[in-house]
Amino acid sequence: MQKSSKQTTSRRHKQTVVTFKKLSIHSSKQKKKSQEDFVQLLPLEVSLKIFSELDIQSLCNAAMTCKTWNCTIENCDYLWKHHCLSVRAICQREIDCDRGNGYSWKVTLLRNYWKSKVKNEWLSGKYSNIHSCNGLPDKSMYPMDVDTWGEILEAELER
Repeated sequence: MQKSSKQTTSRRHKQTVVTFKKLSIHSSKQKKKSQEDFVQLLPLEVSLKIFSELDIQSLCNAAMTCKTWNCTIENCDYLWKHHCLSVRAICQREIDCDRGNGYSWKVTLLRNYWKSKVKNEWLSGKYSNIHSCNGLPDKSMYPMDVDTWGEILEAELER
């Protein structure tokens, strides 16, 4: 009977060790996963709140981090709305037209972001006293429609 008791104890010990190793491996995988991708671990609302705190450049960089982040960011138009509305301060007509044509907030932002940067510099008078094309920085030009150039010329005439 002692021999059987020792065998049973030995079997239980081996099972415990095997179970512990499995738990340990599972725990290490979970730990590694949690360090890599908070988006899969947190509720979607929490992940979106974190992403909503990013500036445009950081949001675009985050979208390139991995497939999960890209899918989350690309499929959430809400994340792009705030940035698009800040661009609207400069390009109201363009933003309103794009939104009226059914473009998403992200597409509208992508269509107007650089235009808003250049337009803002022109409207603020940054290029008012340029005497030749050599005085313009490399990224000073952007394809703009007639109405946008009309706004810039009006601002120049008012100076």
